[in-house]
Amino acid sequence: MSTFIEHIVKLTDHRDRDLLELTLSKALLDLLPIGRIVIARVMREETDKRWLEVARLDAKGGGRVIDPSRVDFQSLVKIEDASDRFKCLQSRNRIEIAWAGPEGPRINMLPLFSDSRSDDEGVIELHSEAALSPDALAMVDALRRIYRNMYSLLEFSDRDAMTGLLNRKSLDDAFYSAVLEDLESAAGAAATPAGTDALGEERRHRVPANYWLGSAIIDNFGLINDKHGYSVAEEVQSLVARVMSNTFRTYDRLYRFGGEHYGVLMHCPDEALVLAAFERFRANVEKFRFPQVGRVTVSCGFTSVMADDSPSTALEKTERGVDFAKRSGGNKACSYLGLVRRGFFAEPEPVL
Repeated sequence: MSTFIEHIVKLTDHRDRDLLELTLSKALLDLLPIGRIVIARVMREETDKRWLEVARLDAKGGGRVIDPSRVDFQSLVKIEDASDRFKCLQSRNRIEIAWAGPEGPRINMLPLFSDSRSDDEGVIELHSEAALSPDALAMVDALRRIYRNMYSLLEFSDRDAMTGLLNRKSLDDAFYSAVLEDLESAAGAAATPAGTDALGEERRHRVPANYWLGSAIIDNFGLINDKHGYSVAEEVQSLVARVMSNTFRTYDRLYRFGGEHYGVLMHCPDEALVLAAFERFRANVEKFRFPQVGRVTVSCGFTSVMADDSPSTALEKTERGVDFAKRSGGNKACSYLGLVRRGFFAEPEPVL
């Protein structure tokens, strides 16, 4: 069994927020007399909220860790249908469930985040054969505080200070740590010959990666700045970011690349669904009434991410889509691949 200090080192050694839940789960399983741990996060699509079990691990081995970007949102449990989790989330306090009598097995539920984090919501479930001692619960609280501190530190380094969206640096991190690795793995699976081992068999049946990168730029932003001044222009940038956050899914990665330039990295199986998402965002910005400015519009462009793409080359494709939208009058969402197929760009582009 590892010591408490060793697990603190592991938790504070991360540079990737997406791995913190797994590290926290392993620490709690190793240090406490529990048989199972579940970490459930709240996912959102517009006003619809549902539970995603990002980690479920058993002390005897086994379990799963879920990539939020690859789930079917509609298959998840609605937030109010898991009543005990929902009660824990609302009360922001520990809930103990003795489901087989007062001396029997217990489930302790605790909020993952503090009550000051309204944008991040989640619950830790600890399944044990008996009630947890005060010392065990104190250890849980200590590890939760360390987790929260590390989450906040990593988030601060990844975020744009004005809008709260992810910054340009975090796009590079996502590309090189997850997206390209996933794409290369899918390409390797496709090349695996038949008759190989069971691992190769599993790889050949993986779902294609299907990552998409998009850009959005506020139309005529220079005129807004010149007419209304810097403070109003900043408010417009922040409000566009808010509309973006309320339009796209919780697990889509939303960016501000600087100035009036925004971005989205998402996993989606179909180009038409990606276009529909950007059309919703474009329409929601157009419907929003911006104080002192009134109507604001955005031009959007998006592309699939290829295995030989870098963040810069993929962004260049999205910006060509944006440029086409702006030259066509603005307030449009354009697929780079669609424009290639229609002959507007000369170079051929394979479709994933």
